Amino acid sequence: MTYTAQQIASYLSGTVEGDASVVVTNFSKIEEGSEGTLTFLANPKYTPFIYSTKASIVLVNNDFVAEQPISATLIRVENAYECLAKLLNLVSSSRKEKTGIDTKAAIDPSAKLGKDIFVGSFCYIGEGSEIGDNTKLYPQVYIGDHVRIGNNCILYPGVKIMDGCLIGNNCIFQSSAVIGGDGFGFAPKSSGEYEKIAQIGNVIIEDDVEIGANTTIDRATMGSTIIRKGVKLDNLIQVAHNVEIDENTVAAAQVGFAGSTKIGKNCMIGGQCGFAGHLHIADGMMFGAQSGIPSNLTDASTPYMGTPAIPVKQYARAFSVFKKLPVLYPEIEKLIKEHEKQKK
Repeated sequence: MTYTAQQIASYLSGTVEGDASVVVTNFSKIEEGSEGTLTFLANPKYTPFIYSTKASIVLVNNDFVAEQPISATLIRVENAYECLAKLLNLVSSSRKEKTGIDTKAAIDPSAKLGKDIFVGSFCYIGEGSEIGDNTKLYPQVYIGDHVRIGNNCILYPGVKIMDGCLIGNNCIFQSSAVIGGDGFGFAPKSSGEYEKIAQIGNVIIEDDVEIGANTTIDRATMGSTIIRKGVKLDNLIQVAHNVEIDENTVAAAQVGFAGSTKIGKNCMIGGQCGFAGHLHIADGMMFGAQSGIPSNLTDASTPYMGTPAIPVKQYARAFSVFKKLPVLYPEIEKLIKEHEKQKK
């Protein structure tokens, strides 16, 4: 990576303030900036660092107003965070892509392989499976029987896609994600033991989905567990059988979705949230970290937080009282005793 400020500004449709010829070769955080790097300012919390950063170029929003002199060259853009993402993707796409099939890969003769694919060492591709054009399978990826994977997908080391699952285009699976393992289905018997219920469905993942490392998406008991277009799931997430997550919903690490729950479009879910089974969650809902959701929710006008989840303003008021309980409780006991004396 070697770009001038003017080249970057032209690519991002931005404007340069300062030395347009300054060159950068890497990225840095604004508080750790060094000469020859590019950084950005999107969160006002980090504004003080723009006056001391050693970075050569800083991306800022068009409405940024400097209150002190700045030594770095500024590039003003409509959305600094979005433009940073574009630059990172540009650099990533310029790296040499891996192609070819390693001799140590095991591929069933009936499998269909697209053009310009990469299959790394010790990968396995099962009977009747299809791999789309320009898709990359890094070492030790397992593809079961009759799986279909679209074009331009990336499966990092250790990903498992079990039998019958269907994957769209432009999907990314981080290391050790498991797609299509058995759902958690057991029927209690009169003896007190549990009998396993066969999980005969599959998982459908649409286009432009990213699945984090060690995330598991269980196959449906019957029918399909469905992850719609544009969904982003962080690391260590559990998606149970027959769950449906609608378009462009994002969930942070350690979220759990119990069976048959339906999550709407464009939802934002904080880390460690837990959803009970068979729920319906409306489009556009937001949940703070560690929220517990036991019932259907339809009001997307406010974020929710807490267990059970309640509107965030109500939660803040309740929590402020909760913190005072150690002080309030002795006073309440005292009042109760005084009341009892008066009654006698």
